[in-house]
Amino acid sequence: MTDQPPVPATPRVFVAGTDFSPAAATAQRWAEHLARARGAELHLVHALRIYGPPTDFLVSPPDYTEELQSRAVARLDEAVDRARAGGADARAAFRLGDPHRALLEAAEELGADLLVVGTRGSSGLEHFLLGSTAERVIERAGCPVLTVHPDQEPPAGPVAHLLVPTDFSDDAEMAVAAALELVAPGGRELRLTLLHAYYLPIEYTAYGTIPTSPRYLEDVAGAAEGRLKEVAERLARPGLTVETRATEGFPPEAVLTAARELGVDLIAMGTRGRTGLEHLLLGSTAERVVQRAPCPVLTVRRPRGD
Repeated sequence: MTDQPPVPATPRVFVAGTDFSPAAATAQRWAEHLARARGAELHLVHALRIYGPPTDFLVSPPDYTEELQSRAVARLDEAVDRARAGGADARAAFRLGDPHRALLEAAEELGADLLVVGTRGSSGLEHFLLGSTAERVIERAGCPVLTVHPDQEPPAGPVAHLLVPTDFSDDAEMAVAAALELVAPGGRELRLTLLHAYYLPIEYTAYGTIPTSPRYLEDVAGAAEGRLKEVAERLARPGLTVETRATEGFPPEAVLTAARELGVDLIAMGTRGRTGLEHLLLGSTAERVVQRAPCPVLTVRRPRGD
């Protein structure tokens, strides 16, 4: 019996949204960086939403909509050309409609392995707000989403240090797996810090320190360190250095503090954790981290109905 030739691997597909803003440009550079490293197809998506006449007192030219589309397509082609010049296997995907719907539809139709989006777009907001394109994409995407702020340029080399907050839930494990698949293929050297943050709810401290508080914290710290060690042992493999950190404090602040202190390249986290929420809520750990993180954040959402 003759050996059969190996079946070629299905190429990975990355989707990045662009509205030609500084945030989108930085997100595109991250998408190009990761696509080159993983040999992935990169689809740049621009969605044009037609609002109608720009004023109530001046009739639009008959070719107004066509001209808008023509200019948008030209800008998108320029972005694709820049990506190709940098070595990415890039292609254009122009769509009409709401940006978040266009991104989600493109990701689903293409079977995307990653969706990359800037967090501010053309609005100039300090961080994205409830209802924005970035948050809607995080809430609903069926694949991991990388969110990037305008000042977060990709590293010159491979991603070297990854921070993964964990509450030991299935979502946290999914985030670890997705991040390693994205940034550490083929045993590439990588430093991974597992972080668990714990804190006393306000009910424990609102009436002053209670006798059980210090003992409770000590017990939680010991249990957390033991669980972190178990996870680190499961992740052990050549080329991967796993460190653990258990800390007392409000989880979003603990994550942000660790990211700044360690100078990590990327944060990866689940969007639901042990709360079981269907999507992000205002004030949740993932949302707070995405808004203020000093580096891009990879969020992984559990499939609906799982």
